Amino acid sequence: MLAVVCDALRVTLPPEPAISPLRQTLSWSFRPLAFLEDCRRKLGDTFSVRFLGFQTPMVMLSDPAAIKALYTEREHGLPPGRNVFLEPVVGSRSLLLLEGADHLAHRKLMLPAFHGERMRSYEPIVQEIVDAEIDSWPVGEEFPIHPRMQAITLEVILRVVFGVGEGPRLERLRELLTNLLSETASPATQLFALATSRFGGNVWGRFEERLAEIDELLYAEIADHRAKDDLEQRDDILSALILARFDDGEGMTDTDLRDQLMTLLLAGHETTATALAWTFDLVLRHAAVLRRLRSTLEQGDDDYMRATITESLRLRPVVPLAGRRLAKDLVADGLELPAGTDVTPAIWLAHTRADVYPEPFAFRPERFLEDGPDTYAWIPFGGSIRRCLGGAFAEFEMRIVLREVLTRCELHKSDPMPERVGRRNITFSPRKGTPVIVTARHPARERDLVEAA
Repeated sequence: MLAVVCDALRVTLPPEPAISPLRQTLSWSFRPLAFLEDCRRKLGDTFSVRFLGFQTPMVMLSDPAAIKALYTEREHGLPPGRNVFLEPVVGSRSLLLLEGADHLAHRKLMLPAFHGERMRSYEPIVQEIVDAEIDSWPVGEEFPIHPRMQAITLEVILRVVFGVGEGPRLERLRELLTNLLSETASPATQLFALATSRFGGNVWGRFEERLAEIDELLYAEIADHRAKDDLEQRDDILSALILARFDDGEGMTDTDLRDQLMTLLLAGHETTATALAWTFDLVLRHAAVLRRLRSTLEQGDDDYMRATITESLRLRPVVPLAGRRLAKDLVADGLELPAGTDVTPAIWLAHTRADVYPEPFAFRPERFLEDGPDTYAWIPFGGSIRRCLGGAFAEFEMRIVLREVLTRCELHKSDPMPERVGRRNITFSPRKGTPVIVTARHPARERDLVEAA
């Protein structure tokens, strides 16, 4: 395990595992947490990995000081991996792929839709969708909760983005998006994408017809919205984006809008659904947490629920990496990396440091009751100017879903063992979908009674 010499950069980078790039890629694809923990144990807090399809190593960090130094420099760009997996689907104008001033301008335009009063105004929509979903769950029969969370979060994002959730066009869009995510979910597909990218291949070619139909539906929705004469009175996100203007007075083009819609529809529901599935896996395996959570919810206190979600996102971050390509040298606590290096926090390793989180592998929501997480030691949404735009909305949605499910259902895990981590697209997902059993279901509460209380 000698230090890796990166020929392209002519510098010495942190050490990498003493196994081939193929074995590193396979370990990352199929046993990611074991691979990360093994690297930390053998190589320390900072190490390099070599994945198939990439010309140079990726340096992984877990020290909060180094992560702060990485994220507070605004000139750093994006590493090449995002383009391999995301651009063929979300498009080159997606907020996830834009850089520099273009990225900041789009972020400024889109941010208001996911914060403050605008975000809170969506609560009745989320409430209605969650109640309808719970009413459909079988009593006394095992089912995986992850797909049900996906159904909820997809419905929420469709309603929030377009203002309606019905109609043949949206029915077809719902079907196509669900199938696309399902068919691209396996780690084998991701591995093949990595391998073929090195040689100019395109793993997404077989999905071109489906993507073309999705585009047709999205452009039709954009055209319909542009033709409406009441956009200023509407509260859906697409209307807001059409009305929004950059500093030069120009609005988004149809291509711009299509790419942002695709980003919101895919990233805006898949990651939140996965975070919810992990939260149920953790809560249902810890009886004391479940009791306290239900008790505080009955009292109308959501502090413990917020802490539970924070702790769940710490132990089971959905997106494992959020990297940069250095535009300037990175210097932090004895670490020196030159401009041009690809660097990322290993988010799960950053979240399981014993010097930051005592008993780092224990599920203890109370650790966040008095003090919130450190900015650079808790990064499930990335950080700085590239922090996930919908992070606040995701936590908001999770609170509503968790509250409703736990107050309306007697829910139990089918298997008391913890879910193993699997790969689904670019996320860490529960391998079996978190199987659960509903033993009793209570009727939905009357909204006016809740508000009166």
